[in-house]
Amino acid sequence: MMEEREGSETKPLHQDAGGSHVRRINPKKGILEMMLRPIRWLRMLSEELHWSFVLGVVIVYGISQGFGVGLSRVSTQYYMKDEQKVQPSQAQVLIGIIHFPWIVKPLWGLLTDVVPILGYRRRPYFIFAGFLGVISMLILSLHKNLHLGFALLSLVAGSAGIAIADVAIDACVTQHAISHTYLAGDMQSLCGMSSSIGALLGFSLSGFFVHLVGAKGVFGLLAIPASLVVLVGILLRESQVRNFAYRRVKEKIVDANKAMWTTLKCRDVWRPCLYMYLSLALGLHIHEGMFYWYTDAKEGPSFSQEVVGSIFSVGAVGSLFGVLLYQNFLKDHPFRDILFWAQLLHGVSGLLDLVLVLRINLKLGMPDYFFVVVDEAVSRMIGRIKWMPFLVLSSKLCPSGIEGTFFALIMSIDHIGLLSSAWSGGLVLHMLNVTRTQFDNLWIAIVIRSLLRLIPIGFLFLIPRSDPNLSILPSEMLRTKRGNDVLEPENIEMATLVNSI
Repeated sequence: MMEEREGSETKPLHQDAGGSHVRRINPKKGILEMMLRPIRWLRMLSEELHWSFVLGVVIVYGISQGFGVGLSRVSTQYYMKDEQKVQPSQAQVLIGIIHFPWIVKPLWGLLTDVVPILGYRRRPYFIFAGFLGVISMLILSLHKNLHLGFALLSLVAGSAGIAIADVAIDACVTQHAISHTYLAGDMQSLCGMSSSIGALLGFSLSGFFVHLVGAKGVFGLLAIPASLVVLVGILLRESQVRNFAYRRVKEKIVDANKAMWTTLKCRDVWRPCLYMYLSLALGLHIHEGMFYWYTDAKEGPSFSQEVVGSIFSVGAVGSLFGVLLYQNFLKDHPFRDILFWAQLLHGVSGLLDLVLVLRINLKLGMPDYFFVVVDEAVSRMIGRIKWMPFLVLSSKLCPSGIEGTFFALIMSIDHIGLLSSAWSGGLVLHMLNVTRTQFDNLWIAIVIRSLLRLIPIGFLFLIPRSDPNLSILPSEMLRTKRGNDVLEPENIEMATLVNSI
């Protein structure tokens, strides 16, 4: 053993098999470095993009969408099953309707882009979205024997609140993806990690809260994440648009629609959008059928609320792991290569449900809970890896000036795909006579779903094979418009941008 002295510090060296000296790595320093890496990453993003942007992403994606949706998913499923007494196929259709506000995201995006309120383009919409969520959740929580129609209306209003806040923060993410192209993957990783960590906490507590205060009580708790969205609107620093000509709003809406149509006709834009729709629509959503089977005392494993919540929480861990895999190993690989393997694994992983429903796992000596946990973790991890390229790709397809609107348009196409998947899944469950108590044909639905998931592989030619770190749109679509009342990214505050004007 030899020692090397530099000043007053002594650093031990050892010889390897070739006789060269190699510095030993202190394991404690390695662990500390690993723990500090996420903090340094967040600090880097805060310095490059400003802390208010990072805070907005964490609240909207992490607390409102992640934690809030984690709680609401389990509570809504039990609310439909136990309070409203609906069938699995009906629940599929109703949940599809609840997500309808996400389909009209271009409307919210268009409003945030071209109709400032009191001189601000983003802050008032965050505040409105938060209050809408608070009111709708309190109605669901406090009203006794609420009719299914009014309950559905309240759930749609709550979903609209989340969607509007999502559009506002998406506009900021997309605008930064244009001005900081090299950070596009990091920003989507921040969004994905915030959502996954929040979902992990939400799902972990969802079953406990449903058991403790009931599904309606959980809706009351969901007013808290919505109130934090109001806080985003209050704290967000945004430059005020002065002397805005409201009489030209109609003209601006027409111009924005023309710009969207022009962009959508671009071959490099409509082809990826078509693939994203097909990939999601052919996924065949049958989750409600599986949920009813999970909680059935006769045919299924009869999981309790706490167990269902823990299963979804493990799925959130899998989703987070998928984000970490993408961020550290996959973000620099071509979109087409990632999507090929993700789509293939997405189809194969669906067969795990078949093993569970046919009770093959019990014959192999694997308990239901263990197998379901593995199934959920693997499926969510693959689903997240498949979803991350979609988000990065979508942010690169947005022209300057209508970032929020066009990103919302792409996301609405995705949600139309999810709605098609949910309603077609409900139709399949209905045709196979899968009800609250009958699950004999559920395995057929699983087989159909797994086969349909493989079809999008044949349409991968629609996805560009370009470097994911480079721009996709022609340079003229990325130029920033200038003027006092035009749609310009610089008008979105976020301090680094304001300082650059």
